[in-house]
Amino acid sequence: MKAVKILFKSWITLCFAFLLIIGNLGSEEKKIQSIVDQIDIISQDLKTLEKAVYKKSDITNKISSNNLNEDILTKHLLKLNEIESQFRDLTNRFEEVSFKLDKLSNRVSKIQSDSQLRFNDLESATLNLNENNKKNIKEKTKLKGTDKAQDFGSAPAYKTSDLPKQQETQSIETAAAVIEEKPELKESLLPDKPAPEQYDFAVSFMKIGDYETAEFALKEFIDKNKDHELAGSAQYWYGETFRIRQLYSDAASAYLDGYQNYPKSKKAPDNLLKLGITMVQLGEKEQGCSMIKGLKKQYPKASKSVLQKAQYEQKKFKCAKS
Repeated sequence: MKAVKILFKSWITLCFAFLLIIGNLGSEEKKIQSIVDQIDIISQDLKTLEKAVYKKSDITNKISSNNLNEDILTKHLLKLNEIESQFRDLTNRFEEVSFKLDKLSNRVSKIQSDSQLRFNDLESATLNLNENNKKNIKEKTKLKGTDKAQDFGSAPAYKTSDLPKQQETQSIETAAAVIEEKPELKESLLPDKPAPEQYDFAVSFMKIGDYETAEFALKEFIDKNKDHELAGSAQYWYGETFRIRQLYSDAASAYLDGYQNYPKSKKAPDNLLKLGITMVQLGEKEQGCSMIKGLKKQYPKASKSVLQKAQYEQKKFKCAKS
């Protein structure tokens, strides 16, 4: 900048001298030419100096812009470092949650296996209990004593000595005091009407929830109308009176009679399905599942609701696919 000021002062001085020279008309032409040449040189030096000054300003701007870019880049790097740290924290949390889920899954699997073992033990214990009950019933039905031949006189319950010479007999009056009881005649529950009306009457007790009365009414209808077309349906509802009251053994027996005696009745598919379900509930899963799976094959024209119910029960009891 000092050089610019010096050149500017010299330029003013030359201009002032030039004016003085122009004012002096008596000056020589050579001096004028030399002064013009010097002015040209000074103007060229000024131009060169201006270019140098502009280049320096450009360099300064570039340096400042570079500093600004460096600041922005530094901010981005700091932001990236922050994001990386957050990502590492999320990764650690995810691994922790995954570990907990694996641990929980192992616990659930262990609980399921333990439950399955307990159910198996419970089923085996139930079967053993049933077998023991059957043995106890058989033992109770046997008469006490022995089946070997023995001397009548040697039996401890009888005395062979000090027997009376004559046996005392009861008087006629004493014998007449015996009261003869006649068996009571049970009244019929069913009305004295045609079989369809009797059937509707017996089933009506199911609708109002009086299952015990329905049991006796349906049983009476079956006994009186064994060959009627409604007998199979009555047999099915007869089994239902036991199943609803959770008397599964009696229900299975009733369903079995319906399956054997009325295989072509309207309620035959329902009867077979309920027989299979009851058998599973009694612990005979293999036989029960076999009946449930055989429903579609034995009654292919059964109602859609019954077939869907059979599929649902197969999944519910986890019957093996054949």
